[in-house]
Amino acid sequence: MIGNPPILADLPVRSISHTPWLEIPGVRAVVWALGREHVRFVGGCVRDFLLGQANLDVDMATPLPPDETMHRLQTAGVRVKPIGIEHGTVIALTSTGQFEITTLRRDVETDGRHAKVTFTTDWVEDALRRDFTINALSVDPEGKLYDPCGGLRDLEAGLVRFIGDPDQRINEDVLRL
Repeated sequence: MIGNPPILADLPVRSISHTPWLEIPGVRAVVWALGREHVRFVGGCVRDFLLGQANLDVDMATPLPPDETMHRLQTAGVRVKPIGIEHGTVIALTSTGQFEITTLRRDVETDGRHAKVTFTTDWVEDALRRDFTINALSVDPEGKLYDPCGGLRDLEAGLVRFIGDPDQRINEDVLRL
């Protein structure tokens, strides 16, 4: 594993013609409730899709604050469970699954396992706090793939690369090992 990928603008690098997550009725309900412009698919579901592997463990990110996220979901009739509200994470409970939605954030302080965060509306800032470039990829509901840390190139090359300094990333959260 290596570090220090380039930081790119938050511009789509590719369009995906088929986003399998939107075939799940519960995911569609969440996207509709939050607004298509306020949600992206992130993490393992994106990475695994690009590798041709099925992964219906759908995680989403939003620039909406957690209270607004919960309000919009509840108004749309989606049950919500705040599982990590201090980190901006809620679970949308639907008849077709549970889906994690986390507000964009940046780490203010870390202690080797837990972080104190502040919320942001900046997708790149949120991506820069993630562990690996391949986990900083995101896809919007229209199928636009965003890659602010060069994760697509690393995925295609079979590389697992830390974002930034590997020692710093591990010191932020020792479970990254």
